[in-house]
Amino acid sequence: IADGWLPLYYSPYRPEVYADQLVDAGPDFEIAALALVNVNDNLEQALYPVKAMLGFYIGGMGSMKRNFHKELMARMGFSDEAEEIQALFMSGKKDQAIAVVPDQFADEISLCGPKDRIKEKIQDWENSAVTSLLVHGDADTLRTMAELVL
Repeated sequence: IADGWLPLYYSPYRPEVYADQLVDAGPDFEIAALALVNVNDNLEQALYPVKAMLGFYIGGMGSMKRNFHKELMARMGFSDEAEEIQALFMSGKKDQAIAVVPDQFADEISLCGPKDRIKEKIQDWENSAVTSLLVHGDADTLRTMAELVL
């Protein structure tokens, strides 16, 4: 039916995270990764929506014992932070949970910041196993992305 994969929280800087699962992928196997795009000259502000989304999913989706999002973040090298995010979120400290999301993690799975920085990061995605990059944002963001890649 399908010969591809829509990964969650894909990082072009951590190919080892999914290497075992992709070992049997054929030559035509498609990887269509999703990246939130936020164009903003202030990187901290640009990353905030990504961190807020991650804080919610890692902190509040699933139970304390079983949370796919938290487990994936841990596999990606952020185990301690994932535990802390969940503990804070589940105790009602949502803003603190968001603040604990590492900028590095949010940055690796998104395209955020000034246009020139995003253009450089697009190269990292192009050099990864990703065959299609699914971006989302408002109309201006999508126009900017078209400008940067065409």
